[in-house]
Amino acid sequence: MSAEKLKVPSGLYWQSRLVKATENLWRGLGNLESGIVRDELEEISIESPVYVTSLARAGTTIVTEMLNQHEDTTAHRYSDFPWVWTPYWRNYLRQRAQLVEPKLEERAHKDRILVSTDSPEAVEEVLWNHFFPQTHDPQQSNILDRQTTHPAFEKFYAEHLQKLLLVRKAKRYLAKGNYNIGRLAYIKKLMPSARFIIPVRNPYNHIASLVKQHQFFLQAAKADPRIGQQLQFAGHWEFGPGRRLVNYADVQAVEAIKTAWGNGDEILGWTWLWRSTYAQLFKQLEADPELRDACYIFQYEELCADSGRIIDEILSHSKLNPANYTSQRTEYIEKLSLPDYYQPNFTATQKATIAEVCGDIAATLGYSI
Repeated sequence: MSAEKLKVPSGLYWQSRLVKATENLWRGLGNLESGIVRDELEEISIESPVYVTSLARAGTTIVTEMLNQHEDTTAHRYSDFPWVWTPYWRNYLRQRAQLVEPKLEERAHKDRILVSTDSPEAVEEVLWNHFFPQTHDPQQSNILDRQTTHPAFEKFYAEHLQKLLLVRKAKRYLAKGNYNIGRLAYIKKLMPSARFIIPVRNPYNHIASLVKQHQFFLQAAKADPRIGQQLQFAGHWEFGPGRRLVNYADVQAVEAIKTAWGNGDEILGWTWLWRSTYAQLFKQLEADPELRDACYIFQYEELCADSGRIIDEILSHSKLNPANYTSQRTEYIEKLSLPDYYQPNFTATQKATIAEVCGDIAATLGYSI
């Protein structure tokens, strides 16, 4: 499907708009739901939740899809949006409804990944966006660390995850959230047993993918202006007409991104965001040995080239039993491959700039550029 043919279903748009406009009401309903199932929640522990995170287009979706196939895990799904606030009631009713088999289709990004209404998605960002609206304000730091505290969110979030585990009869919570890469220390404080899975990509290919994806959603929004609003309802500010840079408290990077994008230099802006994302990641890990031990960082290229080994290491780090994943492992070994539907097309000057801005961070990640 071309960008011009991508449309937001009217039903989904108006539901999303309604829920966004009444979030405080839904927050109250979420608390009411927790109160009703309180006795059952006391039996549910959140053990070693798995968070898949990185800069967008690093491979987080395919890794989350992969881990979602493990019998012990459950994640938020496309079907949980926009009614994310009451996961127990929403899923209880859905499980008892007579539904047709979910249909797999290539997702809106047009990147070969097939999804259905039951596929995992970064739905929990709606909750973060509500309780921490400053985390999408480019004028201030978007980082949440161990000094961050928000009792109302922390209680709501823990109960929310417990309800999802309860209604799905699952043992482990799995989350995809690209913005969580700036919240690792805070999440670790809330969930001491959390495990973090962080794929990275060669900056040339990664930046090319980011540029391509942004242009795709800009074109799509010209044909359907609701696309930009829909992305924002879901807490996605990475691409499209409402794009916002992520402020990782790096003044030089923030100013460089603003200037580049303001001048229409997409490549340079994404180059600085790539650097800023992983520079702040290393800063977090250097300051917190326990957090560093909880993170597994790997190259997306290695996942595609040496799939069995990386899958085994992901499972081991996530503390997921490999014995329950034999057929799924074989399936992904056979189908994982690097994108072949586009190639970076940078000029020599652009490549030199990427190497200059990103070279030291890339080297730390194992890339020679």
